[in-house]
Amino acid sequence: AIEYFEQVLAITREIGDRRGEGNALGNLGNAYADLGETQRAIEHYEECRAVLREIGDRRGEGNALGNLGIAYAALGETRRAIEYFEQVLAITREIGDRLGEGITSWNLGLVYETLGELARAVELMQVCVDFERELGHADAEKHAAEVEAIRARMADPSQAGGLG
Repeated sequence: AIEYFEQVLAITREIGDRRGEGNALGNLGNAYADLGETQRAIEHYEECRAVLREIGDRRGEGNALGNLGIAYAALGETRRAIEYFEQVLAITREIGDRLGEGITSWNLGLVYETLGELARAVELMQVCVDFERELGHADAEKHAAEVEAIRARMADPSQAGGLG
């Protein structure tokens, strides 16, 4: 896949297709992330974000920022992940992307859960659950149960420190 995406990147640059270039960079980032090469993935996501920002593709920029948040969360750099996810939330709300807002809220909630900031985690994760319920999404009740488990940990001080 990396060889293919590198070829696509070269062609899109040659023909001046900036959107295609941004997409190829994002796909390269995903491929490196799948291989566990998080730092290389981050380099591609950063370049992708720059290209998509330059051409005014807010949705694409938000996707690149979300991938950066996931990458930094995987590296254990939770505060940096939060910064990226907060930027994604701002973009998803700006462009009216409720699905993106739900997914990002869930991911951000997971990061806050790892930090032990359970009230903030529940608040964010509930955004996703509410949206999934509205859609009748198959994962809605599974996610709702996860949120309720966090609420139960909040109510029981002996469990508050445990991460799920």
